[in-house]
Amino acid sequence: MDYVDYYKLLGVEKNATADEIKTAYRKLARQHHPDLNPNDPEAGKRFQAINEANEVLSDPEKRKKYDQYGNDWKHAEQFEQAKRQQQTSGAYTGGNPFGGGFAYNGDDENYSDFFESIFGNRRRTQRESRFKGQDIHASFQLNLSAAYKTHQQTFTVNGKNLRITVPAGVENGQEIRIAGYGAPGVNGGPNGDLYITFDIVNDTAFERRGNDLYKEVPLDLYTAVLGGSETIDTFSGKVKLTIAPETQEGTRVRLKGKGFPVYKKADEFGDLYVTFRIQLPKHLSAKEKALFNELALERKK
Repeated sequence: MDYVDYYKLLGVEKNATADEIKTAYRKLARQHHPDLNPNDPEAGKRFQAINEANEVLSDPEKRKKYDQYGNDWKHAEQFEQAKRQQQTSGAYTGGNPFGGGFAYNGDDENYSDFFESIFGNRRRTQRESRFKGQDIHASFQLNLSAAYKTHQQTFTVNGKNLRITVPAGVENGQEIRIAGYGAPGVNGGPNGDLYITFDIVNDTAFERRGNDLYKEVPLDLYTAVLGGSETIDTFSGKVKLTIAPETQEGTRVRLKGKGFPVYKKADEFGDLYVTFRIQLPKHLSAKEKALFNELALERKK
């Protein structure tokens, strides 16, 4: 198998931080997503390679093994076990757990030959072994307004379209698993799984905190002082609120059940919290200023 440089594939240095790897992956995943490149037959392969690189480099343990063993990082434990046997016995003379008569004496120059002896022989026996295919990790951008309702989305995985149902209430960063839609298995083994991480983009005037929603509503001075009503928009439609007289700046009211749906719990919703922001009048006429002066004098009595 040709060596694949995952760092080069993501365009990061070998000492890149987890955040740098995450940022690079998201940028490339969106750039090469098959849905955004319908006329490019190679987009799917690039997208899969990017996901594979991210899966390894974003996992500290996998990254450590990859840095040491390259493409054969999955067999790191077997190699370490064989190396420990060599260190215990002083010479590795035919005790290869996978067969073969290679003798390893601790010389680093023989490292590649030793490694090939172990895993080259393992490759020759693959026709008798079945392995699960590699898992695929992908991100999908979804608007907050779309996440409010259960709906279907179409993904392209390995050149095939996959239509799934996205449950209402999915959260930012939430990961869902779709069994069997990863890379093909080896020698008839089961396919890997597909893991989709949702990147929720807020396209609304609401702020989401868990299942609750928050919204600031402007309120004119006269309604705040004298009371009245105000109609506001919610996800489930317009709601008419009664404004109590002498409502103060920053007053918050709770609308039970008008928040975001609870993930996979039918007919359960969070709450909506509305905060009033008093708007002072501008460009007062001479008469209005005179009236405010009268009110000021009246308050001083």
